[in-house]
Amino acid sequence: MLQKIQETAAYLKAKMTTSPTTAIILGTGLGHLADEITDKTEIPYEEIPNMPVSTVEGHSGKLIFGKLGSKDILAMQGRFHFYEGYDMKQVTFPIRVFRELGIKTLFVSNAAGGMNPEFEIGDLMVITDHINMFPEHPLRGKNIDYGPRFPDMSETYDHELINKAFEIAAEKNIRLVKGVYVGVQGPTFETPSEYAMYRILGGDAVGMSTVPEVIVAHHCGIKTFGVSVITDLGVAGKIVEVSHEEVQKAADAAQPLMTEIMRQMIAQNA
Repeated sequence: MLQKIQETAAYLKAKMTTSPTTAIILGTGLGHLADEITDKTEIPYEEIPNMPVSTVEGHSGKLIFGKLGSKDILAMQGRFHFYEGYDMKQVTFPIRVFRELGIKTLFVSNAAGGMNPEFEIGDLMVITDHINMFPEHPLRGKNIDYGPRFPDMSETYDHELINKAFEIAAEKNIRLVKGVYVGVQGPTFETPSEYAMYRILGGDAVGMSTVPEVIVAHHCGIKTFGVSVITDLGVAGKIVEVSHEEVQKAADAAQPLMTEIMRQMIAQNA
């Protein structure tokens, strides 16, 4: 495993013309941020040794090196999901490569179903914590010495970055909410009873990604910030039939606001 990580990192280092310490996973709601990256080098996943390939509609598959404003950036356009058939080592493989490349801060986005009755479709939820419901843990197996065998998870999402997001949102007059993200395997959307259960457990939103990547980033000593676009509601009386296309449509509508917050956060990240 470590040999493959280092092999992939060596391949990418040979192609890098920048020195990024910030990476961003351009998940649902952030795909268009790639258009704002300048001086970029794009590498399709299929050209990168050991890299899985995204199979989901709406998730392009390429790694981008370049600049966002004056900040060197590494962007992952398209992520890997457990429901696609990958194991957790494959899902989180890029995060460990990021660590080898010198990444110190990771920004992630996703689409999620909102269970908090105060949420509305199109809201942006800053993730303050998560509940891991995946059936396989991304740190299962022999520990790679990027971090301890038993990592502390009391501050998985960086408090300083969370506070900065709300400062930016206040300045830009953007509605921002916060909450706990429940990570599940998918690919089915939740039943009404599942929504109710996750709400009882303490969740505010539920989705099929992010948690594995964040756990591994935390293990690697990488600061993380996550935000969800609330694309459907799992609140009693507001639950309607939902499709992947409708999720993408709701996420696209929220893109300008999420992009503005992320752009400002990356610019101000030390």
